[in-house]
Amino acid sequence: MKKVFITGASRGIGRAMALLFAENGYEVGFCYRKSHADAESLCKEISAFTKASSFCCDLANMHDVMALPAQIEARMGHMDVWINNAGASHFGLIQDVSEEEYDRLFNVNFKSMFFLTQAAAEKMIAVKKGSIINLSSVWGQTGASCEVLYSASKAAVVGFTKALAKELAPSGIRVNCIAPGVVDTDMMQRFSPTEKKNIAGEIPMQRFGRPQEIAQLALFLADERSSYITGQVLAVNGGFIC
Repeated sequence: MKKVFITGASRGIGRAMALLFAENGYEVGFCYRKSHADAESLCKEISAFTKASSFCCDLANMHDVMALPAQIEARMGHMDVWINNAGASHFGLIQDVSEEEYDRLFNVNFKSMFFLTQAAAEKMIAVKKGSIINLSSVWGQTGASCEVLYSASKAAVVGFTKALAKELAPSGIRVNCIAPGVVDTDMMQRFSPTEKKNIAGEIPMQRFGRPQEIAQLALFLADERSSYITGQVLAVNGGFIC
């Protein structure tokens, strides 16, 4: 049985991925920060299909991050697929960003991704196979006003993906990136119904993406259907940018 690990999977896109991979026969491991009830609920749903393992980890805390790979290895062994899904958002003017906010956002969105992928890649290199999937954002491709910090962290994910794909390809490991547009998750709850309607109106398909649509692409990138695809940034944004 193949194994997948997904960061930040207790809700939203990560949860949709965990369930879809479970339905397709993968053993699923995932981490979450504080939503114990959500994690327990997800494990229960996954258990209808396969084995689930959850790990509590604050990806802003590098002590937690550096301890996580050993915990995963002890309970699950090495991963066939590693998905860096967890992310944090920030909205505000650049002059209002504190060093604490900067460090926390980059720790969650990029630094933890770098070091967790480093650990996962080491195991994949040993067996000469594996798939790594990183989640960026439409703003990592184009940038967004008042989301400079978030955009910069997600742009780092794009560069990381392209470089790592070249480095790991000779070892039989593929590395790809998904760049979602506006997806109907908790991140959108700060907007009013009117604001959401206006945002949807700017998207050619006139609606937000669904977490399941991102999950379907992740499943495709994980298996042999995408065996010659690596180093790519695949946009899922309803035509928001082309």
